[in-house]
Amino acid sequence: MTWTAPQITRTDEPYAADERALLEGYLDRHRATLLHKCAGLTGQQLAEAGSPPSALTLLGLVRHMADVERTWFRRRVRGEAVASLYAHPDGRPGAAFDLADPAAAEADLATLLAEQQACRAAVAAASLDDTFVHERIQQTMTLRWVYLHMIEEYARHNGHADLIREALDGATGE
Repeated sequence: MTWTAPQITRTDEPYAADERALLEGYLDRHRATLLHKCAGLTGQQLAEAGSPPSALTLLGLVRHMADVERTWFRRRVRGEAVASLYAHPDGRPGAAFDLADPAAAEADLATLLAEQQACRAAVAAASLDDTFVHERIQQTMTLRWVYLHMIEEYARHNGHADLIREALDGATGE
């Protein structure tokens, strides 16, 4: 039996709520949308580039977003000493995409789900006004900024996922 990515139930973000609930709701909607774009596809399909000449794949996007979640919420905001999930031995960027293996697709989706949950837990008690200094650009940032950045990051990549999915099997829609 061939594994296929499971169906995802997406919920709408709240339409009237406080700022934190709105940010969390929008981010969770985008998180679920990426998984929705993967639903029903095999590991091989998830690892297939759907929009040449781009080498972007749904599996690469899943892996990339797991690392992005970890980097922003756990490493930067909370200061946890967690390593990247996917890295080239020589340190060059792009391992989430370059090293994606169709045989590991089920584990990679599980990793994304686990990382999303770990990130929710990491910032659950934090204030949107909590700050940290970004290690590379040496700027002070807030958790509020991270939520907005993550919504933008998922939204951009969900647009990529739309195109890849349509090219793979013709599926369209939000």
